[in-house]
Formats: sequence, C-alpha cells, structure tokens
Amino acid sequence: MNFSELGLSPRTLEAVTAAGYTIPTPIQAEAIPPALQRRDVMGLAQTGSGKTAAFVLPMLSLLEKGRARARMPRTLILEPTRELADQVREAFETLGKMHNLSVALLIGGVAFEPQALKIDRGADVVIATPGRLLDHFERGKLLLNGIDMLVIDEADRMLDMGFIPDIERICKLLPFTRQTLFFSATMPPEIQRLTSQFLHNPVRVEVSRPSSTAETIVQMLVKVPHEAKAKREALRQLLRTQNKVKNGIIFANRKTTVALLEKSLAVHGFSVGALHGDMDQSARLRTLSAFRANEITYLIASDVAARGLDIPEVSHVFNFDVPTHAEDYVHRIGRTGRAGREGHAFTMVTKEESKQWKAIEALIKKEVPYFDLGEEAQEAIETRAAEPDRPRRERGERRERGERNRSRGRDRERDRSEAPVQKPTASAKPPEPKAEKPRRERDRHPQRDVSDAPDHRGFTEQTMPAFLMRSVKA
Repeated sequence: MNFSELGLSPRTLEAVTAAGYTIPTPIQAEAIPPALQRRDVMGLAQTGSGKTAAFVLPMLSLLEKGRARARMPRTLILEPTRELADQVREAFETLGKMHNLSVALLIGGVAFEPQALKIDRGADVVIATPGRLLDHFERGKLLLNGIDMLVIDEADRMLDMGFIPDIERICKLLPFTRQTLFFSATMPPEIQRLTSQFLHNPVRVEVSRPSSTAETIVQMLVKVPHEAKAKREALRQLLRTQNKVKNGIIFANRKTTVALLEKSLAVHGFSVGALHGDMDQSARLRTLSAFRANEITYLIASDVAARGLDIPEVSHVFNFDVPTHAEDYVHRIGRTGRAGREGHAFTMVTKEESKQWKAIEALIKKEVPYFDLGEEAQEAIETRAAEPDRPRRERGERRERGERNRSRGRDRERDRSEAPVQKPTASAKPPEPKAEKPRRERDRHPQRDVSDAPDHRGFTEQTMPAFLMRSVKA
C-alpha cells in the first residue's frame, strides 16, 4: 500500500512525495482513511511508529476547504510538552508546504503577546499545551466554538502529568459535533475510562500490542552498585565500551541528577548537554538544536525528553535510573530504533531498583539479557566504591575534634570543682581596700543642698492668686 490509496488530496500527496515518504506505516495506513471520513479515531501504537503524520496528513486534506477567522481556529492539537508541540509544528511546515495554512504554537516559557497576535490574525491550526491554551481563553484572546477537529496526542502522558482536569474543561468548551483523534503509546485503565467520555463511537486502531517495544532495539541490563560515585563510574565505563555511538540520550529520574551527571561527564571529557523542566524554553531549544546537529554527543535528560523527541538517528539510550513508572521505559527506549533503524538501550539497575525492573519486564513481556562491562571496568567501579567520601570524612573529623574540645572543657571544670579550697592563714595580710574612683565627668553639676530652701507647699502671700483674695458675701 502507498499513500495514494489512502484518500489524501493531490496537494497533500505532492507534499508527502516532496518529503521523501513512500510507504505509510501501519498506524498511518489504518488511521488516515477513517480520519478523512470525519470519524473519531483511537490509535494505539508504540512510540516512533509515525503517529504524528497519522493525524497531520488527514488534517491537511480537510483544511483545504474554508479559511480561518480571527480568534477562532479551525483545528486544535493538544500536546503534553513544549518539545512535542514544537515538533508537530515542524511536521506541519514539512508536510504543509503546498498549503497556505496559518499555524499558531501556544506553549509556555515564551512571550504571550506574539502568540496572541498570531491568533488575532486567524489560525487554521492551533498546537498548544493545555495550560497556555486556557490562559489565552481566560484572557478573551481565543474562542473555541469553531473547532472542527481535536487531536489529543500522547494521552497517557497527559494523565501522568495531571492534565486530565484541563482536558475535560477544554472538551466542554468545544462544539459537541467536533471530530476527535486520540493517540497514545500505552492504554492504562484510566485512559480507557476517559475515552468513553471524549470519543463518540471511535474506530480503534491498534497496530501493535500496547506497551511493546520495537524489535529493532537491542535491550541490555547492567548491574551497578548503589553508591552514587560508583554508579557514575559505571556509566562512564559503559559509555567507553560503546564504539558505535553516533549520539545518545542518558535518562535520569531527577533534575538534580541530570545537573550532576552533566558536570561529572564534562569533567571526564565527554561531549554532553542537559535538558530538564526547570530550563527556560530558549535554553531547551538551543540544547536540542545542538544535539540534532551532532554538536553534542550525549544528551542528559529527565522524562521531559522521553516523549516527543523525534531525532531519527539516535543510536543509543542509557537509563541511568530505572524509571518509576514501567510505561516510561517504553517511551524512553523508543527514542532509538525509530523508523526501522537499529538501536541500543542500556538500563543500569541497582539492587534497590530490582523491583521496578521486574515490573518493566512484566510489562514488555520480555526478559532482558545482562551486559558484561569487563574485568577492568568492574575493578575501576569497585575501586571507586571503596574510596572514602572525602567531604563526609572531613565533616567526621571536625565532629571528632569538636567533641575532644568539649571533653577537655568538661575535664577542666571537673578538676576545678574537685580542687581543695585553700583557707587563709593568720600570717596572710587582709586585702587592701580598693581606691575610690574619681567622680565622673557627667557629675560635674553636684546635687543642690535644699535643707535651707523655703517650703513651697501651698500658697503664700506672694503667690496667692488675686481672685482668691476677693471678699465674698456670707
């Protein structure tokens, strides 16, 4: 099957050919025809299978009729992260070259006014994160009663990030007759319950088992010690064993770990960059651009990069931390092995993380083999683990030194209290009285002697008021 058999418009087919696409992926082949028929679609496919084009291509064909009005977009695409929203915008620029469509990107971390001006001029497509979309709506800059098609992408991620209340509110603001396309890589029970509320008699498209991983990804398990220093040493040894790394993503669970790994690997000569949620949008885009241009070999990221990053030639993925949720593992390693390419995924597991790892193997229904780092690497890791923690040792020495000083002070006080009291002998001279200090300067005005002063209590003949001396009639 090719794209010409899916019912796309001639201009859309021309753009597809110009973009270099020849054969549609399974999710595209099954989702595009019902989407062109204005039916609701619920698509389930593993990450990297082409879900973005599965809703962009039919949207381009349907938007050829009609035009946008001020503050009233025609279609709406909701994305969980800024990176994924920006990636969808790039897909519209690539596949929509033959269409004169206006696309507005509403995401946080950037200025508000340029986005509002874009909407005022009329936008055919609005690509937004839920929070920024509601900000524009509450300010009166956006009307949602003209939406014909709604796309909810990465629905399970929306659930994890707490966007479901915002999604419910947005859906109530949209016309009831809208068309809804619902895409996700995993389908937890909470999402299954919500689809009955958002979709009306949808066409279920499931091209792969939910929560499955691509067969082109070679998955390996690396056992590492729990100590932070030894675990970082194990990561460095693992990176040195891989000779065919074109570029790789290193995932960590915490933002502080991301920053620490960036400093550690940079000190040891690795080309690295960091990406996490606390960075402003301009810094995140610069880091992603450098990674795509191969100016950075390793991108150290939190789960903000687990979904939405479409970098086709990522050769390796390294999980420094086992993800807390088993579904996140599918999205993390899905950054490699995309579009049929071979990829490699390594997960570092400590003894404390074994329970989480068993949950991942139960989800993907696959037992991941072990990877041997080699004797030299293991010796380096063990040596690193045996090294004392210098800051802690120094703090311990300070505590011991302080305790010794306090102990010495207590000993001196005890010696003074136990010492015998010396009684004065007869020959001892009495202490001489201290000389009286001279009068201070502030006492230069001595107190006045009032013993001979007249008694001023009451009135005298000289001080009696005149009105009291007047005669009165009896």
